[in-house]
Amino acid sequence: MSTTNSIKQAAEAARNKTSEAMDATKRLADSAKADPIAVKNDLLHTPFMRAALPFINGGTGGMVATAVIQPIDMIKVRLQLAGEGARTGPKPTPLSVTREIIAAGKVMDLYTGLSAGLLRQAVYTTARLGFFDTFMNRLTVRAKEKGTQIGFAERAGAGLSAGGLAAMIGNPADLALIRMQSDGLKPLAERKNYTSVIHALSGIAKSEGVGALWAGAAPTIVRAMALNFGQLAFFSEAKQRLKDTSMSSRSQTLTASAIAGFFASFFSLPFDFVKTRLQKQQRAPDGSLPYKGMSDCFRKVARDEGLLRFYRGFSTYYVRIAPHAMVTLIVADYLGFITK
Repeated sequence: MSTTNSIKQAAEAARNKTSEAMDATKRLADSAKADPIAVKNDLLHTPFMRAALPFINGGTGGMVATAVIQPIDMIKVRLQLAGEGARTGPKPTPLSVTREIIAAGKVMDLYTGLSAGLLRQAVYTTARLGFFDTFMNRLTVRAKEKGTQIGFAERAGAGLSAGGLAAMIGNPADLALIRMQSDGLKPLAERKNYTSVIHALSGIAKSEGVGALWAGAAPTIVRAMALNFGQLAFFSEAKQRLKDTSMSSRSQTLTASAIAGFFASFFSLPFDFVKTRLQKQQRAPDGSLPYKGMSDCFRKVARDEGLLRFYRGFSTYYVRIAPHAMVTLIVADYLGFITK
């Protein structure tokens, strides 16, 4: 008898809970109809969304920028791989590389590796800008508690840390992007003809091992740290310095982005060059690799091709980095404004 009563009580409690849940859902739906903006704001201000928004905004900004800049990135990679191992010889230009790509295939070949580029942004830029905003928010709180302001050293530290962490997470997508973009330089018989980033990642993992997806991770991390130091730290510093000028908010963001793009290019190009060389290399039939690691690549390129080779294609790199930085930061900045 007691068992029957217990079952009845449990059933009654379940009905009550269900009724309460349905009433709450109906109230939420009614309030959404009456004031959708308030409901949106309530959602945006939940602890989970406040923590997630820097990552979502950053990733969205990076993906929009990549869709715009991808052809320039393709040309940059081909410039870095041209004349490998030779100090002399014909010097390719962005225009000659573009003509060569178009003559060999189609205009859309400039978008080779777009799926890998978008995946990389979804992982790398999401983490990079998300971590940076999170670190900066914590530094801001700490500075307010101490009655001080955040200095350039703190901004630089946040940028370096965010870049290093994000680069480690995003290395497989970065590797797939380089392999897809360099595949067209190989003889027809040796090409992998990757159809998508998933095809590239699975093919590399099967033929070379899962560990190969982190090839070139060291220069990728150093490059990301250098790029973030130049981009995020100088962007944040420039915005702070321009705050009290007569420039409009949009002009301040554009100017700070252009400044950040230059310093990001200057500090990161040598590491980007080495990263590209290491991620492109594949084992010879005897199992050897052209470069043993980051320092070996730096040494061999400096010896065989000259120190200036590390800055080959700086103008193309800047044209790729600066607009990418500008679009990414402007989109992320705007999304941050409308979701604050």
